[in-house]
Amino acid sequence: MINREWHLVSRPVGWPKPEDFALVEAEVPPPGEGQVLVRNKYLSVDPYMRGRMSAAKSYAEPFELGKVMQGGAVGEVVASNAEGIAVGDHVLHFFGWREHAVMDAKHAVKVDADAAPLSTYLGVLGMTGLTAYAGLLRTASFKEGDSVFVSGAAGAVGSQVGQIAKLKGASRVIGSAGSDEKVKLLVEEYGFDAAFNYKNGTVSDQLREAAPDGVDVYFDNVGGDHLEAAIGSLNQGGRIAVCGMISVYNNTEAAPGPRNLARLIQTRGRIQGFLVGDNYDLQPEFVAEVGPWVASGRLKYRETVVEGIENNLEAFLGVLRGDNTGKMIVKL
Repeated sequence: MINREWHLVSRPVGWPKPEDFALVEAEVPPPGEGQVLVRNKYLSVDPYMRGRMSAAKSYAEPFELGKVMQGGAVGEVVASNAEGIAVGDHVLHFFGWREHAVMDAKHAVKVDADAAPLSTYLGVLGMTGLTAYAGLLRTASFKEGDSVFVSGAAGAVGSQVGQIAKLKGASRVIGSAGSDEKVKLLVEEYGFDAAFNYKNGTVSDQLREAAPDGVDVYFDNVGGDHLEAAIGSLNQGGRIAVCGMISVYNNTEAAPGPRNLARLIQTRGRIQGFLVGDNYDLQPEFVAEVGPWVASGRLKYRETVVEGIENNLEAFLGVLRGDNTGKMIVKL
């Protein structure tokens, strides 16, 4: 069996370029003892993958040059030499960026295609959903009555943060996004109390207008001027959960930090970064609470679907540009 798979051939400097990658053909080996062969149906592309393209030491190992990259995927088992996983089962795993994958069965988690669409296990019921849940409730210590500001609010994580906050009794939820269309979506479909297009003026001014009484929680997906604005509007005892800083991922020089950090002394504010991988103990609680919200339609989600393995790279670059509304998915 011949596989098409994406390799990293050079480490990007600044914005990734098509010549940094190659779509290659490779032979797929049969599964060995305790392994399964999966035909991928949906692939995930996420901002954190940009960091793995660098050789710099980080919380995840860099992608190897000349080797197939990795990412979340959902697929159908087409051959199995493992107990507990049968041909026809659907599994969630981390061997994306390719059409077929052979893996040890311990790296494959069975999912129910009848309970929810397969793509949702990469988004609203998957890693991005748990990221939103853990970051808001554990890292930011959200409590009923809090005012919440979310940047990148129309993305896969941000859109869930805002909705979970509303469902949990937030007094006010504000979101920022990169287009008027996304701003409309946040308010009219996701139930945000206010939202603004960060391209239409300074973030600090627009945030003060949207949250005249300040914010208690800021969920940061963007960094840069958004983080500085949030510090400026933070109420006493406010908490900031740093999930991502997509505005600086492609910088070739270190970005300057917020100029108003001293305000944290006045507000007794707290900034804390987090990784979803440190919060998998919340997975059962997350599924038990969020699953019914999704099933009932109380928690809404969007997916931006790009078709074809040949367009996997363009889908990833689209995430960095902010082209997606909700979770970016590649359908094979």
